[in-house]
Amino acid sequence: MSSTPVNEYELVYIVQPGLDDEALNTFNGRFTQTVVNNGGEIVSTEPWGRRTLAYPIKKHFEGHYVLQRFHMPTSGAAELDRFLRLNEDVIRYMLIRIDE
Repeated sequence: MSSTPVNEYELVYIVQPGLDDEALNTFNGRFTQTVVNNGGEIVSTEPWGRRTLAYPIKKHFEGHYVLQRFHMPTSGAAELDRFLRLNEDVIRYMLIRIDE
C-alpha cells in the first residue's frame, strides 16, 4: 500500500436527459475507469433515474441523476474533476469528500 492517503468521496452528477440506457452505461463505465486509473475503487452506484430539474440548466429541464460512492487518493480528485467538467453529457455535478 502506498503512503498516499485514500479518502472516501460521494459524487452526484446529472447527465443530459436525451441519453439512453446504453449511453448512460457507457458513461458510467468511463467514469469507473477514470476512478480505477487514479488508484481508486467504486463502492456503490445508485442511479436515481430521470428527474425534473428545479430550474433549467444549459436549456435542459430534466436529467438523469446518479450517486457514486468511491475511495480514491486525493491526487485523483483533480483528474476526476477535469473528466466531469470536460464531458459534454454532464449537466451538473457535485463532488464531496466524506470525512470520518
